[in-house]
Amino acid sequence: MIKSKTLKYILTLLVITLTFSCNEKFDITQFDTNEPGNIGGDTIYVKLNPDWNGFNHPEDISVGKEPLIYVADTDNDRIVMLNLNGDILGVRSIKHPVAIAQDYRLNLVVCGEFDTLGQTFSAVYKIDLVSSNHQIETAPMVRLLPRPDDLNTPLRKYTGVCTFYDNSFYVSRTGPNNTSIYDPDNSILIFNPKNNSSGDTLIGRVPNISPTSAGLVSAYQISSLASFNKRNIDIVVTLTGANSFKTQWWNYIITPIDEKYQSAFSPRDGVAFAQPNIFIRPEGCTVDVSGNIYVADAGNETDSSGYIYKFNSLGDKLIEFGGSSVFCWPYSVAHFNKILYVADRGNNRILRFQLSTDTQ
Repeated sequence: MIKSKTLKYILTLLVITLTFSCNEKFDITQFDTNEPGNIGGDTIYVKLNPDWNGFNHPEDISVGKEPLIYVADTDNDRIVMLNLNGDILGVRSIKHPVAIAQDYRLNLVVCGEFDTLGQTFSAVYKIDLVSSNHQIETAPMVRLLPRPDDLNTPLRKYTGVCTFYDNSFYVSRTGPNNTSIYDPDNSILIFNPKNNSSGDTLIGRVPNISPTSAGLVSAYQISSLASFNKRNIDIVVTLTGANSFKTQWWNYIITPIDEKYQSAFSPRDGVAFAQPNIFIRPEGCTVDVSGNIYVADAGNETDSSGYIYKFNSLGDKLIEFGGSSVFCWPYSVAHFNKILYVADRGNNRILRFQLSTDTQ
């Protein structure tokens, strides 16, 4: 149960949220701050204590718009809501959650699982926190996926989610059947919020993305999605398929002929971000307010290691750190107010880091 002081804080945030507009969403511009970043001395991250323990193979961490921290505590079958101090404010039972994001109406979108017909299926849920005054245990929850037809494809998995300024969102999907030109398993699904009622509409797949390409703009086993806090639908993706470019930044381009994503960088640019084979098994990524990209590379499944990478908006690598003395399969990364949060899956904990130049 949430403590009364914390509940009062959350309710105050909710009142502020509901006064922003009749559409119950924040003004996106409040997140576009001019935080300085990536200057000399940006060389080392200092681990903050204590570790946040008590998790069981956490596979995702996300900073909400409130801001609160949300952890997909995967093998404990729950979503954990924490404040910035690491105090648990509430939990919600969802089977095997692997990805989580929040929109500007403070809804959570979660990729997890559910059981039916004696079988387990991958699933996508949406949790309405505002309706329950942020009591996550009792918040209304709907299942968006799978649809009835999807029950014929039990090997499909929903692996990542990201939200945009207009409360639309993407869900990445993987699976073994990719011969269809109309509905391959390896895809990104588009959801739009309904205008005049609650709920969401699945409007289709993101077009012009190859399901099995080993090159750029590929959906070959996407493991995570990250969007920017801006009025665009540019995204960063990580992939675990047989692709030489396992982390990609896509810009959405509109031409007189069509609309599509294209890679922000190419190997010809010479930037580190677009060089082939620099990642092993990236499972998570995020973007900070300055446009820096962070990647959680879990490494080999047989190697208890992993690294965090940071790139600036020009694609230059600024820093990498980790190894077996720090991580055991880092699966996700989040950033807020100069603090880097890492879901250290193999060690069942959340770690926090701060630049040495930001510590006193």
